[in-house]
Amino acid sequence: TLPCLSGARPCIPKDFGHGSLVCACSATYCDTLDPLVVPAPGSYVKYESSKAGKRLERSEGRFQSSLRPPGSSTGGWRYHRGTPRHHGPSRALPAGLLLTLNISTLYQHVKGFGGSLSDAAAMNILKLSQPAQDNLLRSYFSECGIEYNLIRVPMACSDFSVRPYSYDDVPDDYELKHFRLADEDVKMKV
Repeated sequence: TLPCLSGARPCIPKDFGHGSLVCACSATYCDTLDPLVVPAPGSYVKYESSKAGKRLERSEGRFQSSLRPPGSSTGGWRYHRGTPRHHGPSRALPAGLLLTLNISTLYQHVKGFGGSLSDAAAMNILKLSQPAQDNLLRSYFSECGIEYNLIRVPMACSDFSVRPYSYDDVPDDYELKHFRLADEDVKMKV
């Protein structure tokens, strides 16, 4: 396990043109976030990134408690964003986004968050020095980073591979007697 550095470290932006800013991560420096803290009931923490330069910018807010969200007979929370508009004789509600959470009904469980590890991504990571690789992996997977806990790995080649390949190119090999991992899998993904 790589140690976390205390406190958030700001993004050092690098411009690749065409409105494409990225945060530079090197062998000696990589931006980090403050540790995540679960907000109190009825409040939220929002992280926002944008082409205008925001990079996981943190803000906090409170949901408006509602006894009955629309279409529900139980309580919940509402979040409004936008320009205020009047709703009814004395109530002002913001226009724009209206998010209603019915906390008594669950539809799905979130297993986690992550990204894709393609051949192209693996080739670029492997070109970095070992300290730069450590910083990059820490920024993705550790408590000082964005805490990914899932990775999608393409089976065989994808459009981010340098050549087409599969795991068994022998025609009519239905028993997969010639199945084998490609060099890209062994060297970069497994």
